[in-house]
Amino acid sequence: MVENLEIWEKMLTNVGIIFIVIGVALIMIPLIVKMIPSISIEKIPWILLWVYRKDGFTFATSPLLIIIGILYLIWIKLKWIR
Repeated sequence: MVENLEIWEKMLTNVGIIFIVIGVALIMIPLIVKMIPSISIEKIPWILLWVYRKDGFTFATSPLLIIIGILYLIWIKLKWIR
């Protein structure tokens, strides 16, 4: 029983660290895009990076990461239900 809890603790810790790294990356993307407007974002496929700019507001995200995150949460939920 204790081993099972230790495995879950390690797995959740690793998932948490991964989400923190992804979060930092997602926070940095709009800042980089805003600081260096000469970056040719059009060359990057939209599934990897989507940027919205309007009236000095810049929003950048990765649809691929969102899809992977949703699929992961569904997988965890299905695994938890069993």
